[in-house]
Amino acid sequence: MSRNDRSSGKNNRPSGSRGSKTSGGKQSGRQGGGTMKKSHARGNAPIKPKMEKSPLSNTEGIRLNKYIANSGVCSRRDADMYIAAGNVTVNGKSITEMGYRVKLEDDVRFDGRRLNPEKPEYILLNKPAGFFVTGNPDKGGRTVMELISKVTTSKVSPVGKLDNQAKGLLLFTNDGTLAKKLAKPKNGIRQIYHVTLNKNLSKEDLENISNGVYLEGSKVIITNVSFIDDRPHNEIGIELKSIKEHIVTRIFKSLGYEVESLDRVVFGGLTKKDLSRGRSRNLTEQEVINLGML
Repeated sequence: MSRNDRSSGKNNRPSGSRGSKTSGGKQSGRQGGGTMKKSHARGNAPIKPKMEKSPLSNTEGIRLNKYIANSGVCSRRDADMYIAAGNVTVNGKSITEMGYRVKLEDDVRFDGRRLNPEKPEYILLNKPAGFFVTGNPDKGGRTVMELISKVTTSKVSPVGKLDNQAKGLLLFTNDGTLAKKLAKPKNGIRQIYHVTLNKNLSKEDLENISNGVYLEGSKVIITNVSFIDDRPHNEIGIELKSIKEHIVTRIFKSLGYEVESLDRVVFGGLTKKDLSRGRSRNLTEQEVINLGML
């Protein structure tokens, strides 16, 4: 072998070539009497640094870059760069090690924001009456999760609540950041309800509601309230931004009316268009962006 051959092969030893070690620790000679080929494309490639072994075993958890990519933040390749730059923490500790593995229950954060390793999902359901939103308080009672399980296997949760007998729009997501934002919006969320009362609403009470109703010493601002065209005066349309529980029922009860039917027809710009009762659909990318701007 020429001097040049030995030089170029120093950092590019193929399997079974000169320089490999036997189990006894001694170097074996060339096998089969063949000559070593020069490496053209990778002859000058830098030696990759040795990676430190993750404290988790190779079979435990998933690689951190895959976890980040699954959350939708960026690609796995970009995730490696962010990890190396110190943008990622696991359980409060900055991690810069390539190949680090994490468990699903670990607290993984990117620039301080906690990540979800599942692909974000956003599902809008037109809830029927008779389905509980949370829990199963009555034996044999049904929950909205039965309806959602037909369209997703991800662990999604409802944003806000609707009573058992209430109908209408209900949003589900596994995006904890958005869910938290919608649960405590700075300026509230636009909602429109179709309400059926146990008796006709007087024009005087309609005006009282329009001016705002005080509940527990706090004024509830009503954006709009009106009779529904060509319907009896016990059917009302009401728009507001409050996210307090049972707020619509409490408004009418404070004036001596009982709500017999409650249907949320608009939620944060989302409508029931082309969404029949009991059916659900995934939000469009633009709808998700719009919700994030509320």
